[in-house]
Amino acid sequence: MKDFLSSLENRVLVCDGAMGTMLYSKGVFISRCFDEMNISNPHLVGEVHADYIKAGVDIIETNTFGGNRTRLMPHGLAELTRDINLAGARIAREAAGDNVFVAGAIGPLGIRIEPWGKIAKDEARAVFREQAEALLEGGVDIFILETFSDLNEVEAAILAVRDITDKPIVVQMTIEEDGNSLEGTPPEIFAKKLEGWGADVLGLNCSVGPQTMLDGIERIASVTSKALSVQPNAGKPKNVDGRNIYLCSPEYMASYAKKFVEQGVRIVGGCCGTTPLHIKAMRAAIRSMGMRKFGDARSQSTPAATAGAVHDRASSDFPPIPLAEKSRFARKLSKGQFVKMVDMIPPQGHDYAEVLDTAKRLESEDVDVITVPEVPRSSARMNATSLAMLLEKFTGMESLAPYACGDRNLLGMQSDLLGAYALGLRNLLLITGDPPHVGDYPDATAVYDVDSIGLTNMVYRLNQGIDVGGKSIGKPTGFLIGVGANPILINNDDQELKRFQYKVEAGAEFVLTQPVFDPAALEGFLKRVEHFKLPVIVGILPLASYKVAEFLNNEVPGCSVPASIVDRLRLSDSPDAARAEGIRIAQEILEEVRGMVQGVQIRGPFADYETAMEVLSVLNLKGASL
Repeated sequence: MKDFLSSLENRVLVCDGAMGTMLYSKGVFISRCFDEMNISNPHLVGEVHADYIKAGVDIIETNTFGGNRTRLMPHGLAELTRDINLAGARIAREAAGDNVFVAGAIGPLGIRIEPWGKIAKDEARAVFREQAEALLEGGVDIFILETFSDLNEVEAAILAVRDITDKPIVVQMTIEEDGNSLEGTPPEIFAKKLEGWGADVLGLNCSVGPQTMLDGIERIASVTSKALSVQPNAGKPKNVDGRNIYLCSPEYMASYAKKFVEQGVRIVGGCCGTTPLHIKAMRAAIRSMGMRKFGDARSQSTPAATAGAVHDRASSDFPPIPLAEKSRFARKLSKGQFVKMVDMIPPQGHDYAEVLDTAKRLESEDVDVITVPEVPRSSARMNATSLAMLLEKFTGMESLAPYACGDRNLLGMQSDLLGAYALGLRNLLLITGDPPHVGDYPDATAVYDVDSIGLTNMVYRLNQGIDVGGKSIGKPTGFLIGVGANPILINNDDQELKRFQYKVEAGAEFVLTQPVFDPAALEGFLKRVEHFKLPVIVGILPLASYKVAEFLNNEVPGCSVPASIVDRLRLSDSPDAARAEGIRIAQEILEEVRGMVQGVQIRGPFADYETAMEVLSVLNLKGASL
């Protein structure tokens, strides 16, 4: 067989279309793991390859797009990773014979990697390498890394393949309707990155139809001399009687195949919704254009001077906002002043008049910041961010809003926070959050795209004037970035300490602890994290009764109330006596730890602000600092 890259010099190669669409059309349920069919039904997979070869393709892709360990794990197939990929490569190799190239298909992991997720780049690289090794053993000629949107992840995939072979790599990103990647990175930027990491062919696939993809490929062509590849969807799917039907006709796809070639594309194929009929029409249209040498179309496109006008703006034109200028809260932290904080639960419904009155009263009592806790998302309460912005707008109080990762993807969170900043929100507590397992709507579910580490990375970038995709946003945001920590867990678990370190490295500027009932535990925590040099604000929860203490000890993970405190509450002979004892305990803890930390947050009992003020009264520090 001819060398793949040499073949691209002399003609346009036609790649196959969708594997999943064809298996679906042959009666395979969409919930099945298509990659596993390389083992359970290799004949059917081979049938699809044969259909595309009959349509006249030059390249077929292995049925291994989701064949990496992390994607196979939810199906209970992680231990079959090698077998699935090896079988996929061998099925394609047998179908292809000596006249068709076999491309080892590798898709994303299906989970976030750093800086957004928990998987380190080296771990991701190892997962991709495991898949690539099996594909190489099975006899693939090239590798196609496709449908990527995260540059960190695709870099790991490219390096993984390069770890084991110098065979050609085709890298295809996926884009939105605006032409940028799903992470918001412009083609002009990601094309140069892919080229620098060692991709032999650059391209686009999936997510959009041929019209949007043509615009994207023109932008890539303006900044690179590498060969290009495109595999668009057959338009957007329409749901007809419960089935996704793609509406682009073979003739329409064929018309765009010619336009792609006119832009210098050397590999043309299809993605979701494309069938052998589409590919056959596209092949015929390309062949009708005659033999075209590589670079023929490129020489008539965007001149080099224009290409050089696009810059990788990995930095902002504006300096970051200094800590002391972000908010009054931030200024206090920067000066080492002690901060007093009180929780305020968001109201049910949309009427916020009463909470504004309460906020003004807390201000008169010398409270510095109102923290607005996250409430169960399955109950009809105002969200924390909205209440925080209302407090900023209508009172003299500053607020601290927790922002959790549940039910929002990374780009959605980025949009939320840019809007919140424009409306005046400045202080954030970034948390992963808990699934909504209680509330008025027990069927509510949560979705987590990233955790608090990835979220901290994202907000830090906004503070540098850079978005998730690496583009400048103009003026940077000036969020004060807070993160949470559980002293008990960090004292006893090195992995939790490591997660805390990652939050600091991601850009955290202060830490707020979970409620502390044992000053010795707080002291141990402070010793373990003292080298990070972050201001620490301690959470204190006045216990209302023995029953509450018992619940925290037995039903709240990571919470521990010392036996001595439990015994004191058990001896209280009435609710009023228990409340008074709980306040005394909280005051004693506060007096013991106040010299260790830079602030205190009094948490709950919700709407009982008299309790919070009684606890704070022992400070007797109105207007003073520690």
